[in-house]
Amino acid sequence: MTDAYDTSTENLSDSEENYRYSKAAYVTKVSMVLNFLLTGFKFTAGIIGNSSAMIADAAHSLSDFITDVAVIVGLKVAKKPGDSTHNYGHGKIETLTAAFIGLMLIAAAAGIFWGGLQKVISFYHGEALPEPSKIALIAAILSIIIKEWLYRYTIAYGRKLKSDALIANAWDHRSDAFSSVGTMVGVGGAIYLGGKWVVLDPIAAVVLSFFILKVALEVSYKSLNELLEASLDSETYRNIEEALLSTDGVLGFHELKTRKIGNAMAADVHIEVDRNLSIVDAHEISTHVEDRLKEVCGKNGHFSIRVEPCSDSEYYKEYLQDK
Repeated sequence: MTDAYDTSTENLSDSEENYRYSKAAYVTKVSMVLNFLLTGFKFTAGIIGNSSAMIADAAHSLSDFITDVAVIVGLKVAKKPGDSTHNYGHGKIETLTAAFIGLMLIAAAAGIFWGGLQKVISFYHGEALPEPSKIALIAAILSIIIKEWLYRYTIAYGRKLKSDALIANAWDHRSDAFSSVGTMVGVGGAIYLGGKWVVLDPIAAVVLSFFILKVALEVSYKSLNELLEASLDSETYRNIEEALLSTDGVLGFHELKTRKIGNAMAADVHIEVDRNLSIVDAHEISTHVEDRLKEVCGKNGHFSIRVEPCSDSEYYKEYLQDK
C-alpha cells in the first residue's frame, strides 16, 4: 500500500461566514423583540380576560423568547473559526442550540397539557370556570398573524443560510401560531356559546399541547441525531457515491463515512487508483474528487480523501464500463 494523502476543503471566506451569522442573528433579534412584546400582551390578555388557554399560549411565547436568546448566543459561538482545539470549527453549537429549542418545546407542551387538564378535571368535578373576555380572543388573532409571519420570515432565511438553529426556531413560531389557532377556537367558543361551553378554553390548551409536542420531537430527533454523528440523508449519500464513481481515475472506493458539522457536511473516503500512477497523478485525482464533493456538499464542507492502489485495475475498468 502506498502512503495516504489527505485533503480538506477551505472554509467559506471570513466575509461570507460573517454575513451568514450576522444575518441569522438579525433575523433572530427581530423574532426576539416581537416575542417579548407578544408575551407581555398575551399574559395581560390572559389574566384580564380570564383565559387559561391564553395564559398557556403566553407561556409558549415566553419559551420562544428564551430560545431566541439561546439561538443568538449559539450563533455567536458558532461563527468562531476553527482553532487548535476545534479543528472543524464550532458549527455544532448551532445543532446543540436546535436541540435545546426542541427540549424547551417539550417542556412547554408538558406545562400547557397539565395546566389545561387540571382545569378540565376541575370543571367536571363541578368547579365553575370564568368566562373569558374578548381581549383574549383579540390576543389570539393577533398572535396567529404575527407568529405565522415570523415563521415564513425565519424559515426563508433558515433555508437560505442553511441554519438548523433558524429552521428549528421557525418551526417553533409555526407551533405557536397553531397553538394560537386552538386558543382562538377555545376562547371564541367559550365566549359566544357560554354556559357549559366555557370548558372549551382549557380543552383548547390540552389539544394544542399535542401539536407543540409533535414539532418538538421532530426538532429534537433531528438535532440529537446529528450530535450523535448520524450519516447524511440517503439522497446526499447516493449523490456522493455517484460523484466518486464518475470522477476520472477513480477505480473504486470504500470506507465512505459522512456526517454534518453545524451547517457544513463532512465526508471521509478511501479511493482506489491505478497502482502504476505517479504520486503527482494520484494526488491530482484526489483533488478532482474533492472538487466533485464540493459540488454535492458545498464548498464549506470538510473532506478527507485517502488514496490507495487498486488491487486489480483491469477488473475495475470493466466493472465501471458495465455501470
